[in-house]
Amino acid sequence: MAERSTSRRAASRAGATSAVRQILVLSGPNLDRLGLREPDVYGSTTLEEIHGELGRIAVSRSTRVDCRQTNHEGDLVSWIWEAVDAGFDGILINPGALTHTSYALYDALKGANLPVVEVHLSNPDSREPFRRRSLVAPVCLGRVAGFGARSYTLALQALLDQLDSKAATASAGRG
Repeated sequence: MAERSTSRRAASRAGATSAVRQILVLSGPNLDRLGLREPDVYGSTTLEEIHGELGRIAVSRSTRVDCRQTNHEGDLVSWIWEAVDAGFDGILINPGALTHTSYALYDALKGANLPVVEVHLSNPDSREPFRRRSLVAPVCLGRVAGFGARSYTLALQALLDQLDSKAATASAGRG
């Protein structure tokens, strides 16, 4: 069953205005086991703790994050299309092992035409050879990897910086 974080509700209540940006944060298979699964690789921080920190950063930047985790590829694809339909401004995604196998995620992210940042706790390039190829990377603005739980916060800040820069450029073009 797909899980949704409660921290997104708190961030939503704290920053609910019409000017608030919306970022969808997606975490794929096995990430619900953070804090327990291979702490030597993924650290001891839980996904709920990561979502809480993202919510705090989001509120400080007039943004709402909707954090979701699932072990099912189809949920991720459906949520990407929901983000388009709901008018989200961008997506942070940690596809987990689906990074290396899912053309469905690639197609959804490409078709969604939203700014996307790929995020990983570990550094896939320093691990097993099969982890070195990301199928979603070609449709992402960039990738943040190898900084443990901070990878998520760094990725959110980078995505928000990109959105700010795009908004400033658009505003300057109108003036």
